[in-house]
Amino acid sequence: MASHIVGYPRMGPKRELKFALESFWDGKSSAEDLQKVAADLRSSIWKQMSDAGIKYIPSNTFSYYDQVLDTTAMLGAVPSRYNWNGGEIGFDTYFSMARGNASVPAMEMTKWFDTNYHFIVPELGPDVQFSYASHKAVTEYKEAKALGVDTVPVFVGPVSYLLLSKPAKGVEKTFDLLSLLDKILPIYKEVIAELKEAGATWIQFDEATLVKDLEGYQLEAFTKAYSELESACSGLNVIVATYFADVPAEAFKTLTSLPGVAGFTFDLIRGEKTLELIKSSFPSGKYLFAGVVDGRNIWANDLAGSLTVLESLEGNVGKDKLVVSTSCSLLHTAVDLINETKLDDEIKSWLAFAAQKVVEVNALAKALAGHKDEAYFSANAAAQASRKSSPRVTNESVQTAAAALRGSDHRRATNVSARLDAQQKKLNLPILPTTTIGSFPQTIELRRVRREYKAKKISEEEYVKAIKEEIYKVVQLQEELDIDVLVHGEPERNDMVEYFGEQLSGFAFTANGWVQSYGSRCVKPPIIYGDVSRPKAMTVFWSSMAQEMTKRPMKGMLTGPVTILNWSFVRNDQPRFETCYQIALAIKDEVEDLEKAGITVIQIDEAALREGLPLRKAEHAFYLDWAVHSFRITNVGVADTTQIHTHMCYSNFNDIIHSIINMDADVITIENSRSDEKLLSVFREGVKYGAGIGPGVYDIHSPRIPSMEEIADRVNKMLAVLETNILWVNPDCGLKTRKYGEVKPALLNMVTAAKKLRADLASAK
Repeated sequence: MASHIVGYPRMGPKRELKFALESFWDGKSSAEDLQKVAADLRSSIWKQMSDAGIKYIPSNTFSYYDQVLDTTAMLGAVPSRYNWNGGEIGFDTYFSMARGNASVPAMEMTKWFDTNYHFIVPELGPDVQFSYASHKAVTEYKEAKALGVDTVPVFVGPVSYLLLSKPAKGVEKTFDLLSLLDKILPIYKEVIAELKEAGATWIQFDEATLVKDLEGYQLEAFTKAYSELESACSGLNVIVATYFADVPAEAFKTLTSLPGVAGFTFDLIRGEKTLELIKSSFPSGKYLFAGVVDGRNIWANDLAGSLTVLESLEGNVGKDKLVVSTSCSLLHTAVDLINETKLDDEIKSWLAFAAQKVVEVNALAKALAGHKDEAYFSANAAAQASRKSSPRVTNESVQTAAAALRGSDHRRATNVSARLDAQQKKLNLPILPTTTIGSFPQTIELRRVRREYKAKKISEEEYVKAIKEEIYKVVQLQEELDIDVLVHGEPERNDMVEYFGEQLSGFAFTANGWVQSYGSRCVKPPIIYGDVSRPKAMTVFWSSMAQEMTKRPMKGMLTGPVTILNWSFVRNDQPRFETCYQIALAIKDEVEDLEKAGITVIQIDEAALREGLPLRKAEHAFYLDWAVHSFRITNVGVADTTQIHTHMCYSNFNDIIHSIINMDADVITIENSRSDEKLLSVFREGVKYGAGIGPGVYDIHSPRIPSMEEIADRVNKMLAVLETNILWVNPDCGLKTRKYGEVKPALLNMVTAAKKLRADLASAK
């Protein structure tokens, strides 16, 4: 019985790629140094899977930024502003598309389906001249083969690539991206021909968009594409992979009828309904790659349960055609549990990271073939039983309090217009008030202080002194820049979710459970294993300290319940909304304590609310109902004069704008600049928004410093569709990943632009 892995984490167990990328970007190391680190990581990954007994090992899943950008490079679809002149795409062009450069901005970045991973959105139009411009897939296949590992090269499928793209600037928004299919398929054919010549026998196309609600003409594009590729793929076994949700019945029919395809990968963790389609109508003679090991969470597989599912499928597809697989790429989980020293033995026994999931896949394949490792299965069953019965998982009082929430919609008593009036009387802010989103640059010295405090190398008194000094510097800088509503810069926090999870019950933390978010950016998601509550105040000490340093309003900075949920590894033994309500109650306690401490502006970030939106429209309403409700729970008890902000970033918000309004926040700051200001189109189309709003005026994920004129131009576009008295001026997101040499001039230009526009508006009266 065979085994298959959809994809694998690429950062390395100790974030080796992250540090190599950042060293290269900072000019401290060469391209050859970066390539050497990458090659070492790839070879170790391939060897690990080979040693574990995996038959179908992926290649071309390694990336220096993301797999969609890799496909853009392969197709030579470089926007003209990057001045690429053809030939093999090098690091300069590749990273300029991802990060921008001194002259031009980066391409748009957005979330990969409903995950916290991001991708660079291709910009396409009728005039794009496609060409085979990156031979990465073939190079990596040959590299693995030279190491004695025959891999399955993996690609973003041609139809999904186009469906994930957007019309380039200047191209009609109604442009049919699928009309470019005939232009990109010849490139795919060239790559396939080279892979066949190199000795490849299997190839995988990830067509994950098949789990979405697609129209008939979009489904027809899949049939067209694979009919066109059929002859080129002759002699190859083609796998088409889907993941993250159920495949709708019509899409399943289209998918399983594709010509020239030997097998199909399905997510049987998040796609339970797909199981019924497989049992009733899976085509004979085809391979089924059954995704029974969860690629998106860190819980150990219920091996007995998975084996039962696999045995039930044998009768449908045949023993020789059934392959055990992960539900999706393991990119979305941590790398290796062996590196964890902070977790206690009980919780550790409940978990499986990417390396352990590879072992689980192979153990299931062997068991299905009649070679069951009884000791391994027995230990797994004991861990499953331990988790179900552990007293640390359940807190009856928390369950009761969360259950009681369902009788109310938790709205503040006064409407937002009246609240804003009351807040303005108290805050006395100018029109177009300026603020930032929360974090300031995390310097090497600051990280050292936190690291030494955690290692108990410095005392609490020394730690507090160091953090206080950093807060003072950040406050002084903002006052010098003349920013209106200040932040304390979050120097005590490594991560906006981890910081809160460390102080809430029901959470566990890893030492090295890093997961890639985008580029070199890695996060370390907390593990929610039990019922959640707040034992004591979490931020009041630091926020109060910061407020005492200034007469200007100081924002209390919190992470919202939906974002904490969506950016954690969440328990899978109860519905997600129940866990979210528990977190909401904990944040509510913190909000009310901040208010009692004299903090008059409190930001409750819901950066990931849109990210958690289910991929199928039929499931949207239920999710948005409990997600928005959870946010309102956090601040329902505050006074009208307490201003509640929230923040959202890097997603398409236009389709949920009414739910955003329903959150009933006083002010929302929201990503705008990197997505070609498409958020503003909602307001151009007539949506009325009465609360305060700050669409981001510059992209903080790029080192590029915007000019004052550029920012003023952006704000003027906003003023064309939004009332002057509700508009705020702020960056797209927090500043922690930037350097002070970038932050100071960018913020100065932002404040200068706001002041100029205030003067212009005053003189126009």
